[in-house]
Amino acid sequence: MATMESLIGLVNRIQRACTVLGDYGGGEAALPTLWEALPSVVVVGGQSSGKSSVLESIVGRDFLPRGSGIVTRRPLVLQLQKTEQAGPQEYAEFLHLPNKRFTDFSLVRKEIQDETDRLTGKSKQISPVPIHLSIYSPNVVNLTLIDLPGLTKVAVEGQPESIVQDIENMVRSYVEKPNCIILAITPANQDVATSDAIKIAREVDPTGERTFGVLTKLDLMDRGTNALDVLEGRSYRLQHPWVGTVNRSQADINKNVNMIAARQRELEFFATSPDYGHLTSKMGSEYLAKLLSKHLESVIKARIPGITSLINRSIDELEAELDHLGRPVAVDAGAQLYTILELCRIFDQIFKEHLDGGRPGGDRIYGVFDHQLPAALRKLPLDRHLSLQNVRKVVSEADGYQPHLIAPEQAYRRLIEGALNYFRGPAEASVDAVHFILKELVRRSIGETQELRRFPTLQAEIATAATKALEKFREDSKKTTLRMVEMESSYLTVDFFRKLPLEMEMGVNPSGSSADRYTEGNYHRIGSNVSSYVKMVSETLKNTIPKAVVHCQVREAKRSLLDHLYIQVGKKEGKQLSELLDENPALMERRQQRAKRLELYKSARDEFDSVSWSR
Repeated sequence: MATMESLIGLVNRIQRACTVLGDYGGGEAALPTLWEALPSVVVVGGQSSGKSSVLESIVGRDFLPRGSGIVTRRPLVLQLQKTEQAGPQEYAEFLHLPNKRFTDFSLVRKEIQDETDRLTGKSKQISPVPIHLSIYSPNVVNLTLIDLPGLTKVAVEGQPESIVQDIENMVRSYVEKPNCIILAITPANQDVATSDAIKIAREVDPTGERTFGVLTKLDLMDRGTNALDVLEGRSYRLQHPWVGTVNRSQADINKNVNMIAARQRELEFFATSPDYGHLTSKMGSEYLAKLLSKHLESVIKARIPGITSLINRSIDELEAELDHLGRPVAVDAGAQLYTILELCRIFDQIFKEHLDGGRPGGDRIYGVFDHQLPAALRKLPLDRHLSLQNVRKVVSEADGYQPHLIAPEQAYRRLIEGALNYFRGPAEASVDAVHFILKELVRRSIGETQELRRFPTLQAEIATAATKALEKFREDSKKTTLRMVEMESSYLTVDFFRKLPLEMEMGVNPSGSSADRYTEGNYHRIGSNVSSYVKMVSETLKNTIPKAVVHCQVREAKRSLLDHLYIQVGKKEGKQLSELLDENPALMERRQQRAKRLELYKSARDEFDSVSWSR
């Protein structure tokens, strides 16, 4: 059967392991962690209530900073681990100073003060970030105690006005947790009804199931008075018995009276007291430590099913996250090459899904053809080009010294060529628009390829290779579309010119004077004919430009976006392949943390299972 020491020791070991991994509650965690699921004792009290003295008495060492006002300005998570008598001497370790052992406890006090000042400065500010301290000693019981800043009612010089509420909020963030055991410290020379610790404990634990009351400074009560009403539960009843303690006096502290002697004086006080003699066996710091340890054991046993359930759920979540993050990369060159090609294939598939409609984005290309290109064609300045003034100018220049006979063919050609030259702009704009969409889809596809997030170098290589390929496709597409515009300018439809003499016969007297051929109506007719022809060409280009763009850019992007990269990767050797699979340091660290946490949780599950079977 698991003993009390081994069970609480197990919890302490797991809590320390959680602390090292950062898997602990600092009073601010939104979701429960394994650390928070394990019971711990939180020490609560007003300033100068004797909290530090109680903790030091439990530990048996003088190690906490002392002074007036707020001395404890950061939570102190104190983990006590009982060691064998024949083991090493007592020592302490801080989480922020791994592998450094403190055997001089005056240096422990100094480090607590220094570490507090590092975060808060030498002011009287407070911080919710905890300090983690482990003490290994044969003179302690296995316990985890959390010392919090003392509750106060007013801010002193150097403190913000909000500090009173800030401290209370910090204390509440710990004591509200259902697995927290509240050690409410109240000085005996103060009315328990005004105790800050009891007040906040009553609010968060109205039934008193989680609250232990400690009455300090019994030796400082006025002569002729005692605290029996409180200690015997008549003044304020708790489900657990009140425990009285006698702290070291300031004179004892100044004389460096050790804790062994202080504990002996405490026992003598109760044993010789006419008021408390009958309670001697249930008073004092040693009894308080054993009482808390025994209660902690019972709480842990009752919580084992819930803790095991949390551990199993956390293991499932960690394993799923590790699957998502991916397993470590193989060192074999063949396996690395396969991994690179597989990652490229996954990216390429996602990119194609964007184009083919499985994912959003490809529809924007259709928008270029259906909206952007027609709108650009409609906005061409053809009206200005075919204005009466410009037609007259072009016709006159084309005729030279000899007026045209039937139709001003050279004028028609120049007007048409000039008009079709405007089509170069929309053609190039369509190519560029599709190019930018494809680049955006590449960027988006890289981001959506979860497996690639691990490898920023390979991401960059894919992005570079894809961008270069898209640039090439754009150049090819631009040449093709511009060539189509040029072809329309190079060869005018014969039927169009054959119709002109017929129109002349129907609308103009061919035997008329040359002056008739230079009338305003004739220029309007020429402009109208050219406009009709240009509109016909516009309708043609509106259909053929998208075909050219799709053929040269979209289709090629689907077929050969990474072809050049595949060739280059095939030439690389082991070291170069490893460089491509150089993982994102943040993800590597995250995977390592999750792997360590998974190992911790599995180990904790096995240990709790063994405890469950031995009960």
